[in-house]
Amino acid sequence: MQTRNYKFWFCTGSQDLYGDECLSHVAAHSKEMVDYMNKSGILPFEVVWKPTLITNELIRKTFNEANMDDECAGVITWMHTFSPAKSWILGLKELRKPLCHLHTQYNQEIPYDTIDMDFMNENQAAHGDREYGHMVTRMGIERKIIAGYWKDEKVIGRIASWMRVALGVIESSHVRVMRVADNMRNVAVTEGDKVEAQLKFGWEVDAYPVNEIAQSVEAVSQSDTNALVDEYYDTYEILLEGRDPEEFKKHVAVQAQIEIGFERFLEEKNYQAIVTHFGDLGSLKQLPGLAIQRLMQKGYGFGAEGDWKVAAMVRIMKIMTTGMKDAKGTSMMEDYTYNLVPGKEGILQSHMLEVCPSIADGKVSIKCQPLSMGDREDPARLVFTSKEGPGVAASLVDLGDRFRLLINDVECKKVEKPMPHLPVGSNFWVPKPDFYTGLEAWILAGGAHHTAFTYDLTSEQIGDWASMMGIEPVYITDGVTIPQLKRDLMLGSVVYGK
Repeated sequence: MQTRNYKFWFCTGSQDLYGDECLSHVAAHSKEMVDYMNKSGILPFEVVWKPTLITNELIRKTFNEANMDDECAGVITWMHTFSPAKSWILGLKELRKPLCHLHTQYNQEIPYDTIDMDFMNENQAAHGDREYGHMVTRMGIERKIIAGYWKDEKVIGRIASWMRVALGVIESSHVRVMRVADNMRNVAVTEGDKVEAQLKFGWEVDAYPVNEIAQSVEAVSQSDTNALVDEYYDTYEILLEGRDPEEFKKHVAVQAQIEIGFERFLEEKNYQAIVTHFGDLGSLKQLPGLAIQRLMQKGYGFGAEGDWKVAAMVRIMKIMTTGMKDAKGTSMMEDYTYNLVPGKEGILQSHMLEVCPSIADGKVSIKCQPLSMGDREDPARLVFTSKEGPGVAASLVDLGDRFRLLINDVECKKVEKPMPHLPVGSNFWVPKPDFYTGLEAWILAGGAHHTAFTYDLTSEQIGDWASMMGIEPVYITDGVTIPQLKRDLMLGSVVYGK
């Protein structure tokens, strides 16, 4: 989960019609604002003040310097006074970093007793931001607009939220997905245009023969394997369930060897996400289960049955939540089966083995049980139930002429009864706006059965990421109706279709 020491540039717009004294006030005010926001304790990244931008040349130079600075993850702009928008055209055309337009002003209240024309001329963000905003809209540039007083914690919180979106955009171009073998045969949703994905998102998706990574697994020493097994036994509850302890431990050791071998291979080849497929395991002794769960918890993206799109999205979401206080977790998920009892409806979410323990609520256990898929020995896996509370499930689908990102708000709950015979990590949720409308909306929009799920991001953040990447976001949340969604999908086909 290591990332660069990202920063965000604060660029204030003005012009020289009102003299040097006005410009000195503009600079002092913007410095004070940056300092206040940095000391608020709300922002996940530092804001860096930049000199006031008043000319075409300086704006263009500053934005190109932002492009070239690897630590600059985005630009926040604000027009303190009136800034003629034609001066911003070349800079905006060449800016390649995420853009936020903060619509605020230095003073919170009109100074009724002292206000004069000098004050009016100097403090006219209501004027200048509209001029600037018009130009950004005319140029068709995607940006986040945040309106409010700069000392308001809600406003700073919205900037903090956007910073995480910007981080996802910047880091997207660094995502490399390693495919172990191919995707599940004849399955549609795990397919997709990898060239178009690299054009849109910057993702590099490469395939490796399964036995090439298996060689990395086989090269792991017995001592390294034993050390990780000891860590497993210290960390998790061991559920033998009648199995011989030594035989059980041998199965667990296979997963430890896979975890070490896979991670070494990923690090050596510089990949941040991985997909596997139970139908092509080569010389691997088990389907990777516990090993993948542990890698996901460390920050790697994962997709099952070759689903590289969900693997990349899980990685992006984990990056966006890096360092988040009290994070509840992010994981790949899959729609498995329904509870259709009136008043108790919900979707049981899981996968054969590979659910990230970051979303676990309470104890996490190791089980070792047979698996009909994969034709290998019994794999060890982490078993748990997930936290309660709101979350978001997202599905990136390739519609042939474009990508669409479905974003569904869900409410996670505890199942009514224990499931002692289900040897997997699981979640149980009710989709918004209600169970049956949520199901119909998801299917109508073409959503897949694999999702990237998180407790820690909002649908607004995920949708902003999609918009900044130039793809169609589709929201399934409170208030959505099927007729409304049909209209939205029709409009999306016009706006985003090729």
